[in-house]
Amino acid sequence: MKKEKVRDRIIRVASDLFYKQGFNSTGINQIIAEADIAIGSLYNHFSSKNDLLQAYLIKQESEWFEGFENSTSKISDPKEKLLTLIDYRKKLQQTSKFAGCHFIKIVSEIGEGNPSVSGFALQHKEKQKDLITALVKEYGIQRQVSDPDLLAENIFLLIEGAVVTSTIRRQNDSFDQVKKIVEGLLP
Repeated sequence: MKKEKVRDRIIRVASDLFYKQGFNSTGINQIIAEADIAIGSLYNHFSSKNDLLQAYLIKQESEWFEGFENSTSKISDPKEKLLTLIDYRKKLQQTSKFAGCHFIKIVSEIGEGNPSVSGFALQHKEKQKDLITALVKEYGIQRQVSDPDLLAENIFLLIEGAVVTSTIRRQNDSFDQVKKIVEGLLP
C-alpha cells in the first residue's frame, strides 16, 4: 500500500473537519493533531488556514467532476447523463448523511468575507450549470428544444433545490421528484 503524502493527508483531514464541523470551528491545532504532523509540516505546505481552505475547495471540485465522469463514462445519451446527474447528486447526499453541498456550506459560513472563496464557489456552480447546458444542447440536437439555456437553468435550479431540501429534510425523495420533472421536460 502506498503511503499517503503529508500534504495529501493534511488536505484530507482538513477537508473532513471543514465539512463536518465548519471552517470557523476547525482550528489549526486540531488539524495538526488529527493529521499527526508537526506544526512546521503544515506551514511547509500551506501558508495559512485560508490557503488550506483553497486546497480543500479545489479537492472537492475535482472529486465532484471526477465522480460525475465515473458515473456517466459508459453513457452516451445526453438525457440519460442528465438523469444520472440527478442520481449522482442523490448519492452524494446519501453518502454524506445529508450534510449538504461543500460549496453551499462554506459560502453560508464565510459569506462575502472572503471573496476568493465565494468566487471559487460561484465558479464551481457555474461549471455545474455549464455541464448541464452542454448536455441539454447536445440533447437539443436530437430533439426540438426551444430555449436550451433556459431549460438548463431550470434543471440546475431544480437539482440545487433538491440538494438543499434533502439536507433540511434529511431524506432524498426530492431528487426522485426532480427526476420525474426533468424526464417531463426532456420528451
